[in-house]
Amino acid sequence: MISANVASGRRGDAGKEAAETGQVVVAVSDVCFCYGDHEVLHNVSFEIPAKSLVAVVGPNGGGKTTLLKLMLGTLKPRFGEIKVFGKNPDDSRSRIGFVPQQINFDPDFPITVAEAVMLGRAATHTLGGFRRADRRAAEKAINAVGLDGLSRNLFSELSGGQRQRVLIAQALCSDPEVLLLDEPTANVDPETERSLYELFEELNETKTIVIVSHNLRVVIAHATHIICVDRRVDMHRIGEDDHTELVPVKGSDAYSLIKDSKPDHLFCRLDSELAAPHRGEHSPQEHNT
Repeated sequence: MISANVASGRRGDAGKEAAETGQVVVAVSDVCFCYGDHEVLHNVSFEIPAKSLVAVVGPNGGGKTTLLKLMLGTLKPRFGEIKVFGKNPDDSRSRIGFVPQQINFDPDFPITVAEAVMLGRAATHTLGGFRRADRRAAEKAINAVGLDGLSRNLFSELSGGQRQRVLIAQALCSDPEVLLLDEPTANVDPETERSLYELFEELNETKTIVIVSHNLRVVIAHATHIICVDRRVDMHRIGEDDHTELVPVKGSDAYSLIKDSKPDHLFCRLDSELAAPHRGEHSPQEHNT
Protein backbone atom coordinates (compact mmCIF):
# COMPACT_ATOMS: atom_id res chain seq x y z
CA MET A 1 0.00 0.00 0.00
CA ILE A 2 1.03 3.56 -0.62
CA SER A 3 -0.34 6.46 1.31
CA ALA A 4 0.62 9.92 2.42
CA ASN A 5 0.21 12.20 5.44
CA VAL A 6 3.41 10.85 6.96
CA ALA A 7 4.28 12.66 10.16
CA SER A 8 7.58 14.53 10.22
CA GLY A 9 8.97 16.68 12.99
CA ARG A 10 11.61 18.26 10.78
CA ARG A 11 9.77 19.97 7.92
CA GLY A 12 6.20 20.24 9.16
CA ASP A 13 6.40 23.96 9.97
CA ALA A 14 8.10 24.70 6.67
CA GLY A 15 5.40 22.80 4.83
CA LYS A 16 2.68 24.73 6.59
CA GLU A 17 4.39 28.03 5.81
CA ALA A 18 4.78 27.09 2.14
CA ALA A 19 1.16 26.01 1.82
CA GLU A 20 -0.11 29.18 3.44
CA THR A 21 1.57 31.43 0.86
CA GLY A 22 -1.44 30.71 -1.33
CA GLN A 23 0.57 30.69 -4.58
CA VAL A 24 0.09 27.56 -6.68
CA VAL A 25 3.10 26.82 -8.87
CA VAL A 26 1.90 23.59 -10.53
CA ALA A 27 -1.77 22.70 -11.01
CA VAL A 28 -2.69 19.27 -12.42
CA SER A 29 -6.38 18.72 -13.19
CA ASP A 30 -8.05 15.42 -14.19
CA VAL A 31 -5.01 14.22 -16.13
CA CYS A 32 -4.81 10.84 -17.84
CA PHE A 33 -1.76 9.69 -19.77
CA CYS A 34 -1.22 6.59 -21.90
CA TYR A 35 1.68 4.96 -23.70
CA GLY A 36 -0.24 3.47 -26.60
CA ASP A 37 -3.16 1.59 -25.07
CA HIS A 38 -1.49 1.31 -21.66
CA GLU A 39 -2.78 3.89 -19.19
CA VAL A 40 0.03 5.02 -16.88
CA LEU A 41 -1.69 7.86 -15.01
CA HIS A 42 -5.41 7.96 -14.33
CA ASN A 43 -7.60 10.91 -13.33
CA VAL A 44 -4.77 12.76 -11.57
CA SER A 45 -5.35 16.08 -9.80
CA PHE A 46 -3.19 17.99 -7.32
CA GLU A 47 -1.60 21.39 -6.71
CA ILE A 48 1.97 22.20 -5.65
CA PRO A 49 2.40 25.37 -3.58
CA ALA A 50 5.33 27.73 -3.98
CA LYS A 51 8.57 26.94 -2.14
CA SER A 52 7.47 23.45 -1.16
CA LEU A 53 9.77 20.43 -1.32
CA VAL A 54 7.69 17.61 -2.73
CA ALA A 55 8.69 13.95 -2.56
CA VAL A 56 7.25 11.77 -5.32
CA VAL A 57 7.21 8.10 -4.31
CA GLY A 58 5.67 4.89 -5.59
CA PRO A 59 6.45 1.52 -7.22
CA ASN A 60 8.51 1.08 -10.37
CA GLY A 61 6.29 1.67 -13.39
CA GLY A 62 3.76 3.58 -11.31
CA GLY A 63 4.13 6.79 -13.34
CA LYS A 64 6.58 8.90 -11.29
CA THR A 65 8.94 9.85 -14.12
CA THR A 66 6.01 10.29 -16.50
CA LEU A 67 4.47 12.75 -14.05
CA LEU A 68 7.67 14.84 -14.01
CA LYS A 69 7.84 14.88 -17.80
CA LEU A 70 4.23 16.04 -17.99
CA MET A 71 5.04 18.94 -15.63
CA LEU A 72 8.11 19.70 -17.73
CA GLY A 73 6.04 19.69 -20.93
CA THR A 74 8.00 17.01 -22.80
CA LEU A 75 4.93 14.75 -22.61
CA LYS A 76 1.33 15.85 -23.19
CA PRO A 77 -1.68 14.46 -21.29
CA ARG A 78 -4.33 12.50 -23.14
CA PHE A 79 -7.03 14.13 -21.04
CA GLY A 80 -7.04 16.96 -18.51
CA GLU A 81 -4.66 19.89 -18.20
CA ILE A 82 -1.45 20.94 -16.48
CA LYS A 83 -0.58 24.53 -15.63
CA VAL A 84 2.81 25.78 -14.44
CA PHE A 85 2.66 29.36 -13.18
CA GLY A 86 -0.80 29.52 -14.71
CA LYS A 87 0.42 28.65 -18.21
CA ASN A 88 1.01 25.55 -20.28
CA PRO A 89 4.31 23.89 -19.32
CA ASP A 90 5.86 24.76 -22.71
CA ASP A 91 5.24 28.45 -22.05
CA SER A 92 6.86 28.21 -18.59
CA ARG A 93 9.83 26.08 -19.67
CA SER A 94 12.42 28.78 -18.93
CA ARG A 95 11.25 28.82 -15.30
CA ILE A 96 11.75 25.05 -14.81
CA GLY A 97 14.99 23.18 -14.17
CA PHE A 98 15.19 19.41 -14.73
CA VAL A 99 17.70 16.80 -13.55
CA PRO A 100 17.08 13.48 -15.38
CA GLN A 101 17.40 10.03 -13.86
CA GLN A 102 20.45 9.22 -15.94
CA ILE A 103 22.53 10.65 -18.77
CA ASN A 104 24.42 9.03 -21.61
CA PHE A 105 27.97 10.22 -21.07
CA ASP A 106 31.02 9.59 -23.21
CA PRO A 107 33.93 9.50 -20.72
CA ASP A 108 36.35 10.37 -23.54
CA PHE A 109 34.59 13.63 -24.36
CA PRO A 110 36.80 16.42 -22.92
CA ILE A 111 34.20 18.74 -21.40
CA THR A 112 34.98 20.78 -18.29
CA VAL A 113 32.68 21.26 -15.31
CA ALA A 114 31.96 24.86 -16.32
CA GLU A 115 31.17 23.87 -19.91
CA ALA A 116 28.84 21.10 -18.75
CA VAL A 117 27.01 23.49 -16.43
CA MET A 118 26.65 26.18 -19.12
CA LEU A 119 24.76 23.66 -21.28
CA GLY A 120 21.87 24.43 -18.95
CA ARG A 121 21.61 27.81 -20.70
CA ALA A 122 21.94 26.47 -24.25
CA ALA A 123 18.21 26.81 -24.91
CA THR A 124 18.49 30.60 -24.54
CA HIS A 125 20.97 30.82 -27.43
CA THR A 126 19.90 30.39 -31.02
CA LEU A 127 23.13 31.78 -32.48
CA GLY A 128 26.68 32.11 -31.25
CA GLY A 129 28.51 30.69 -28.27
CA PHE A 130 28.29 31.30 -24.57
CA ARG A 131 28.69 34.82 -23.24
CA ARG A 132 30.23 36.36 -20.16
CA ALA A 133 26.85 36.33 -18.41
CA ASP A 134 26.61 32.58 -19.03
CA ARG A 135 30.00 32.01 -17.43
CA ARG A 136 29.03 34.09 -14.39
CA ALA A 137 25.77 32.14 -14.05
CA ALA A 138 27.66 28.84 -14.34
CA GLU A 139 30.17 29.85 -11.67
CA LYS A 140 27.34 30.85 -9.35
CA ALA A 141 25.59 27.51 -9.88
CA ILE A 142 28.83 25.57 -9.36
CA ASN A 143 29.42 27.36 -6.07
CA ALA A 144 25.81 26.78 -5.02
CA VAL A 145 26.24 23.00 -5.25
CA GLY A 146 29.53 23.01 -3.34
CA LEU A 147 31.97 22.48 -6.22
CA ASP A 148 33.93 25.70 -5.74
CA GLY A 149 37.28 25.62 -7.52
CA LEU A 150 36.41 22.74 -9.86
CA SER A 151 35.18 24.76 -12.85
CA ARG A 152 38.15 23.82 -15.03
CA ASN A 153 38.26 20.15 -14.03
CA LEU A 154 37.16 17.60 -16.59
CA PHE A 155 33.73 16.12 -15.95
CA SER A 156 35.17 12.64 -16.54
CA GLU A 157 37.57 13.08 -13.62
CA LEU A 158 34.83 13.64 -11.04
CA SER A 159 33.35 11.15 -8.59
CA GLY A 160 29.77 9.96 -8.97
CA GLY A 161 28.54 12.37 -6.31
CA GLN A 162 30.39 15.29 -7.90
CA ARG A 163 28.95 14.46 -11.32
CA GLN A 164 25.47 14.48 -9.83
CA ARG A 165 26.14 17.93 -8.36
CA VAL A 166 27.26 19.12 -11.81
CA LEU A 167 23.93 17.99 -13.29
CA ILE A 168 22.10 19.86 -10.54
CA ALA A 169 24.23 22.95 -11.22
CA GLN A 170 23.40 22.62 -14.92
CA ALA A 171 19.70 22.74 -14.05
CA LEU A 172 20.31 25.72 -11.74
CA CYS A 173 22.33 27.68 -14.30
CA SER A 174 19.22 29.19 -15.88
CA ASP A 175 18.01 30.27 -12.40
CA PRO A 176 14.73 28.29 -12.49
CA GLU A 177 11.93 28.84 -9.99
CA VAL A 178 10.96 25.15 -10.05
CA LEU A 179 13.45 22.29 -9.90
CA LEU A 180 12.35 18.78 -10.97
CA LEU A 181 14.71 15.95 -10.00
CA ASP A 182 14.27 12.34 -11.10
CA GLU A 183 16.08 9.95 -8.72
CA PRO A 184 18.96 12.41 -8.14
CA THR A 185 20.64 10.16 -5.55
CA ALA A 186 20.14 6.78 -7.24
CA ASN A 187 23.82 6.07 -7.87
CA VAL A 188 25.60 7.72 -4.94
CA ASP A 189 26.76 6.47 -1.55
CA PRO A 190 24.73 7.19 1.64
CA GLU A 191 27.00 10.04 2.75
CA THR A 192 26.69 11.79 -0.61
CA GLU A 193 22.96 11.21 -0.54
CA ARG A 194 22.67 12.96 2.82
CA SER A 195 24.73 15.91 1.62
CA LEU A 196 22.63 16.23 -1.55
CA TYR A 197 19.40 16.34 0.42
CA GLU A 198 20.90 19.02 2.62
CA LEU A 199 21.64 20.93 -0.58
CA PHE A 200 18.04 20.46 -1.78
CA GLU A 201 16.79 21.82 1.52
CA GLU A 202 18.98 24.91 1.13
CA LEU A 203 17.77 25.44 -2.44
CA ASN A 204 14.21 25.05 -1.22
CA GLU A 205 14.52 28.38 0.60
CA THR A 206 14.10 30.12 -2.76
CA LYS A 207 12.79 27.43 -5.12
CA THR A 208 9.99 24.92 -5.41
CA ILE A 209 11.52 21.44 -5.60
CA VAL A 210 9.97 18.16 -6.74
CA ILE A 211 12.04 14.99 -6.17
CA VAL A 212 11.31 11.46 -7.35
CA SER A 213 12.92 9.03 -4.91
CA HIS A 214 12.81 5.39 -3.80
CA ASN A 215 14.44 6.20 -0.46
CA LEU A 216 11.26 7.07 1.36
CA ARG A 217 12.81 7.45 4.79
CA VAL A 218 15.48 9.93 3.69
CA VAL A 219 13.33 12.04 1.40
CA ILE A 220 10.53 12.42 3.95
CA ALA A 221 13.02 13.79 6.48
CA HIS A 222 13.42 16.81 4.19
CA ALA A 223 10.09 17.09 2.34
CA THR A 224 7.16 19.38 3.07
CA HIS A 225 4.73 17.37 0.94
CA ILE A 226 4.50 13.85 -0.45
CA ILE A 227 2.92 12.62 -3.68
CA CYS A 228 2.19 8.89 -3.85
CA VAL A 229 1.95 7.64 -7.43
CA ASP A 230 0.61 4.31 -8.64
CA ARG A 231 -1.44 5.22 -11.75
CA ARG A 232 -3.52 7.40 -9.43
CA VAL A 233 -2.09 10.06 -7.14
CA ASP A 234 -2.52 11.07 -3.51
CA MET A 235 -0.83 14.25 -2.26
CA HIS A 236 -0.66 15.58 1.29
CA ARG A 237 1.34 17.94 3.41
CA ILE A 238 3.64 16.12 5.79
CA GLY A 239 2.49 16.36 9.39
CA GLU A 240 -1.07 17.41 8.58
CA ASP A 241 -2.55 14.46 10.48
CA ASP A 242 -1.53 12.06 13.21
CA HIS A 243 -2.93 8.76 11.99
CA THR A 244 -0.29 7.88 9.38
CA GLU A 245 3.25 6.96 10.31
CA LEU A 246 6.45 5.77 8.69
CA VAL A 247 7.65 2.43 10.05
CA PRO A 248 11.35 1.59 9.39
CA VAL A 249 12.16 -1.80 7.89
CA LYS A 250 14.71 -3.54 10.10
CA GLY A 251 18.13 -3.63 8.50
CA SER A 252 17.25 -1.27 5.64
CA ASP A 253 17.80 2.44 5.19
CA ALA A 254 16.21 2.47 1.75
CA TYR A 255 12.74 1.06 2.45
CA SER A 256 9.96 1.76 4.93
CA LEU A 257 6.41 0.62 5.49
CA ILE A 258 3.52 3.06 5.83
CA LYS A 259 1.10 2.27 8.64
CA ASP A 260 -2.32 3.91 8.62
CA SER A 261 -4.82 3.61 11.46
CA LYS A 262 -7.66 4.68 9.16
CA PRO A 263 -7.71 2.22 6.22
CA ASP A 264 -10.44 4.19 4.43
CA HIS A 265 -7.95 7.04 4.14
CA LEU A 266 -5.67 5.05 1.82
CA PHE A 267 -6.10 6.22 -1.75
CA CYS A 268 -3.37 4.51 -3.79
CA ARG A 269 -3.43 0.73 -3.44
CA LEU A 270 -1.15 -1.56 -5.38
CA ASP A 271 -3.84 -4.23 -5.63
CA SER A 272 -6.92 -2.08 -6.28
CA GLU A 273 -9.04 -1.92 -9.42
CA LEU A 274 -9.19 1.53 -10.97
CA ALA A 275 -12.42 3.36 -11.46
CA ALA A 276 -12.55 4.52 -15.07
CA PRO A 277 -14.32 7.84 -15.57
CA HIS A 278 -12.19 8.41 -18.67
CA ARG A 279 -13.09 5.05 -20.18
CA GLY A 280 -16.56 5.31 -21.59
CA GLU A 281 -18.23 7.80 -19.24
CA HIS A 282 -16.80 10.85 -21.03
CA SER A 283 -15.90 11.52 -24.61
CA PRO A 284 -12.45 12.81 -25.60
CA GLN A 285 -14.05 16.13 -26.51
CA GLU A 286 -14.81 16.69 -22.82
CA HIS A 287 -11.11 16.37 -21.96
CA ASN A 288 -9.38 18.55 -24.51
CA THR A 289 -6.18 20.06 -23.17
